[in-house]
Amino acid sequence: MQVQLKVNGKAHSVDVPPNTLLVQVLRESLHLTGTHVGCDTAQCGACTVMMNGRAVKACNMLAAQAAGAELTTIEGLAAADGTMHPMQAAFKECHGLQCGFCTTGMVMSAVDLCTHHPKASEGEIRELLEGNICRCTGYQNIVKAVVMGAAGMKAA
Repeated sequence: MQVQLKVNGKAHSVDVPPNTLLVQVLRESLHLTGTHVGCDTAQCGACTVMMNGRAVKACNMLAAQAAGAELTTIEGLAAADGTMHPMQAAFKECHGLQCGFCTTGMVMSAVDLCTHHPKASEGEIRELLEGNICRCTGYQNIVKAVVMGAAGMKAA
């Protein structure tokens, strides 16, 4: 089947079997490998991307379900000139990562969180990031990064 997608501002037409997952199209057809496959069951959040301004887990969605949607992956989050998004910069500044595997999904979820809950407390941030698992950091620096990123997003 032919699926029309708009990813990071660019239109794409991909020919895929009907059972193809969105994460497969992003990684294998469009070569956007920042979207990671961690668990294949929508538990870890490493595959999180934005669809029409909301965070979704690309391992749990068929590519056909995203037809016609506006998708943003971690590769499309930075400005065209390469300037990092405030959330990306905050994760770097606060050392909100260790191995980095969960980071792209965590950043995408954090952007969604701060867009829809701009005044979230640290406790609310922890609760709202529940669908993203990090096995390395203990979350302290991730929460700091989200707080800093939220402030940067407000200022932008």
